[in-house]
Parts: sequence; C-alpha cells; structure tokens
Amino acid sequence: MDPSELKGRKLGRVLVKLGKCTREQVHEGLTKQKDGSAAGKKIGEILVEMGTITQLDLQEALAGQAGMKYVDVSKITIPQDALDAVPAENVNTYHVLPIEYDKATKRLKVALKSPDNFHAVDDLRLLMGFKVEAVVGDPDAIEGLIKEHFSKSESMVDVVSALAGDERFASLGEHSDASIDLDAVMEAADDNQVVKLLNLVLLQAIKDRASDIHFEPFENEFKMRYRIDGVLYEMVPPPKHLGSAITSRVKVMAELDIAERRLPQDGRIELKVGGLPVDLRVAVLPTIYGESVVMRVLDRSNVELSIDRVGLREDDFNKTLGLIHKPNGIVVVTGPTGSGKTTTLYAALAHLNDIKTKILTAEDPVEYDIDGLCQVQVNDEVGLTFAKALRSFLRQDPDVILVGEIRDLETAQIAVQASLTGHLVLSTLHTNDAPSSIIRLVDLGIEPFLLTATIEGIVAQRLVRRLDPAVKELYVPSDEELMELQITREEIGDRKFSRPGRTDRVGGGYKGRMALFEIMSLDDNMRELIMKEASTAVLREHARRRGMRSLRECGLLAIYEGVTSVDEVLRETLGED
Repeated sequence: MDPSELKGRKLGRVLVKLGKCTREQVHEGLTKQKDGSAAGKKIGEILVEMGTITQLDLQEALAGQAGMKYVDVSKITIPQDALDAVPAENVNTYHVLPIEYDKATKRLKVALKSPDNFHAVDDLRLLMGFKVEAVVGDPDAIEGLIKEHFSKSESMVDVVSALAGDERFASLGEHSDASIDLDAVMEAADDNQVVKLLNLVLLQAIKDRASDIHFEPFENEFKMRYRIDGVLYEMVPPPKHLGSAITSRVKVMAELDIAERRLPQDGRIELKVGGLPVDLRVAVLPTIYGESVVMRVLDRSNVELSIDRVGLREDDFNKTLGLIHKPNGIVVVTGPTGSGKTTTLYAALAHLNDIKTKILTAEDPVEYDIDGLCQVQVNDEVGLTFAKALRSFLRQDPDVILVGEIRDLETAQIAVQASLTGHLVLSTLHTNDAPSSIIRLVDLGIEPFLLTATIEGIVAQRLVRRLDPAVKELYVPSDEELMELQITREEIGDRKFSRPGRTDRVGGGYKGRMALFEIMSLDDNMRELIMKEASTAVLREHARRRGMRSLRECGLLAIYEGVTSVDEVLRETLGED
C-alpha cells in the first residue's frame, strides 16, 4: 500500500488498512485503554500484549502512519556502492543503514530503526549533500547489518592517504588563489572522499567535546586543528591542494557564497548528533594563502546553564545570588575572550527566568537560544549596535537587561541610564581582574559619581583545565613552584599537589574545565574611594580586606583540593605585586 494513504491516520485505522487486525480487535483494545485495565498504554502496545499483532506489525504500522515505507531489510542484498557511500562514523552515529545509492544523481536510500529518526535524514542531506529517501525496517535486523558491514571505522589517516594519492585533485594546487577554477573546486567539494573527511573531522571534534575547529591554509601546508578545554591540538593534515575543496564544502553547508573569496563571511550549520542539538558557527577569513575557516561548536548538552553548576564556591555562590537579585544596578562579568563569561551570564539569566520577569538580551552573536528570553542579535552593518538595541530595550518594559559587551561610552552611558531607571543590567568587560574594571569604565568616559550610583558588583573569572581523576598523580611540590605561587612550605604543611599522569588520552591528563572567580561587591567605603579616583591597587587592597578572594587564591584552593594543577593556575592568574 502507498504510505501516503496511511500518513497521519490513527494507528488503529492504519493497522486495519494493512490487514494486521480487525476493527473489532482495535475497539477491544481501545475499551481496555479506557476502562483502566491498560491505562497509560498506547493502543499499539495494548494490541501487542493482547497477541492481536506482533511487534513487527506495529513497526510497519508506525512507519505507514509517518508516511514511510516498511522494508524487510533481512531479505535484501545491499550493493557495495551503498555501503561505500556513507562513512561508518555516520552510520553508527545516526543509526541508519544505507541500502541503495545512485552515484549519478547522489540519491541515497537509508533504512531507519524508527520513523522518529528524521533528524538523521536532514543531517545526511546537509553533511553529505545526498538526496535522501528513508524507509523503516526491523531495528534488530538493521543493527545486525550495521555491525556486519560497519563495525570497522575508517580512520582520518586512511581518508587523508586516499585523498593524497588521488590524481583527480592534483590540478587544484596548480592555480593561484586569484585564478582558481570554481567548477573544479565545486566538483572536489562534492566528492565523496572530501565529504567523508570533513564528516570525520566534525564527528571527532564533537565526540572529543572540542569548542572550535580550525582549517588554516599556509604557504606549504593546510592545517586542521581543534581546541579542547582551551588548548589547540593538530589533526592529520590533508594535502595542501585540497584546502580550497574543504573550505568550499564548509561554505556549501553553511549556505555561504562560494565565489566570494575576498571578503570575510559568517554562517551557521545546525546538526543533531546522537539526538542532541549542535550548532556550528562558521567564520571565513580571506588570508594571503587562501581562506581560513573557524567553526565554533556550540553543543547545548555540553553547557551547564545553571548558576549552581558553574563552579562557584558556597560563599561566592551566595554573593553572586545577592548581586543578581538586586532590583536595579549594573553587574559586570569580566575576563579575556574564552573565559566563560557568557556561560556565567546565561546561567544567571536562567536562574532569573520566570513568568514574572521580563528579560531582554543584546548579543553578538546569540550563542544559545533560551526559552523565555527575548534575544536580539547585534548587527553593526545595518546600524543595530549594542547602544541602539539598549536604547530600544528601555521602551520594552524589561526587568532585566543583558548587554553582551560594554564596548564604548555610548553603550556604557545607556547601561547606566537603564540601571538608574530601575532595571538590573548584566554585561561583560575585557579586563584582567575585578578592581581594574572600575578604572576601565572611567577611562571609557563614565563619571565616577555615576559608577558609584549604579555598579553593584564585578565578577572576574578564568577557566582552568580539570585534572582527569583516572590518570592524575600526587607529588610534593618543588621550591620553584611554591615560589611562583608566592606561598611557603609552612603554608601548605604536609599537603601534596596533583598533576597529570602519563597518558595517551586526548587532553593529556586533563578533562573538562572549571572556573576561578573573583567577586567584588561595592560598599560605601569602596564608593568613596571611587569618587576620589583611587588607583586599582588601592581598590584591590580594600576589596581584599573586606573578604574578596583573588583569582590566584581561588586557584590555590583548587590546587589544594587536587582538582587542577599548578601549571594551569599560573597560566591563568596573576600573583600579587
């Protein structure tokens, strides 16, 4: 029967149409569902329990209900072309079985274990460039065939070796970047081996929880690197002449202009890997040796958007809650790029996000879409700056405003104005620590008396890598290490420190990251010092006397607890002068 005739119909009707049971049997099942003897169960499940239909009958009916054909995969012979069309990594990630492939039209037929797995179809279209047709089959039979044909994964080294020896691509390296043959590049970008390589890179990066993937052209090589926990690692480099094909493939996926090679471009790729949503933000930059591409991996399942899970110690957690629950004022989170400022702010907003609170955000870019927040993407090209968005926000009756970054005097002035008119404003700055943020805002042109009236607190933060508990080892720190940390052996007593043990795992003995925090809240004495234009050192000393824990001290506590290493804390924090 044509699946289109069954699509969207009630399951009982589909089963009757397929001849799997009678109307009377369906009514009997519905009666059981209503009288409470099978309450909470679906009609298909009830009919299987009654022995009226089999599990395979139910699967066939569910496929028909979704408008998809059901195929008995155990009775078909899969051609080698179909088996070669999709890399083993994709087959195992998306739980699909390729059963037919037409190379000329790039039409692929795949068997799914469940009609619910439609994301796999969308991602195969995007990642591989196929025209995908999906059918449904018996999950056990599909799993058996996947194990039989795709148990051995093709490594990145294998694919790169195959590409290096393929003479079809050799001509790509003969042209200068200005005279490159676009048709040849497009043909190479659509080639199955190039697509396969990019797939492997993406899936490996997502599996290893990478935050960024870099494709970089140089004079004599083309590098592929990815960043894990803030550190870059190099992958097997492909032949130099394939750089343009790989970057063009990325541009095709991100729906960017292939022909434009002189201007920077930004795009976005949305995938669902292993059932979890992954956003890839693509940034293309023209360089003297070709286009450099960076893909930012935004894996929502990998981010803790909860204020009690960002790594705050109990006293710092209570201080932070006190700051973000103020009725008005400005709270600034500061630190260098990649220090987790945005994640901390999102966690604060997630905590404040309820039915009684109107929250508006101006961001560049909007990194995570959060239900309940009105999020605005800043776009300087059309004149939508932070300042312009912020000015409009004041007419939208918000309770809480997030400004992605205070970059200039105009933005800072409107943030001050918003806080003075009864709004809580959250924002970020780029400074080394919390006290120096005050001087930075004064340097921007904000009057000290306005700062003292509006700033409620400043949170500085850094990210350090966590030691992998499985391979870390204890040791007695050397005198040199203690000197660098500016502590004495008497201060540490008989404590032992931890460091990464020998390992060949990705990350080199580290796994994940944690934040170090420095939280400075303003009191009357601090406000008086700001009015007198006191130096950063004076402000820092006053904050320390009032109990502010510096980034270095926060790092020392993490070292004492065996969570991170001396090297990580020294790399990310400054000692006292």
